[in-house]
Amino acid sequence: MQPSETVYIDTMVAACNGGGGALGHPKVFLNLAADGKVECPYCSRLFIHESHRAAAQSHGVEPPGPGSSLKTRQEDHPPPAAPARP
Repeated sequence: MQPSETVYIDTMVAACNGGGGALGHPKVFLNLAADGKVECPYCSRLFIHESHRAAAQSHGVEPPGPGSSLKTRQEDHPPPAAPARP
């Protein structure tokens, strides 16, 4: 099955809420696999780390077009929290 959308991110943790506001899904945080990608189990968005962009494009994964409403923002993909120090 093809992903519904492909999102390139610069972190190893993706945050996905389906993007449809009230029509989306619960916000989930997904860890990228060793191959630099993960697919959302709710909406099938494919998140790929920027470092794997060229490889993904050579395998037929299309990047969002210039008119795409899909934009990667840092607040959508926060870095993991640092462990608390005693």
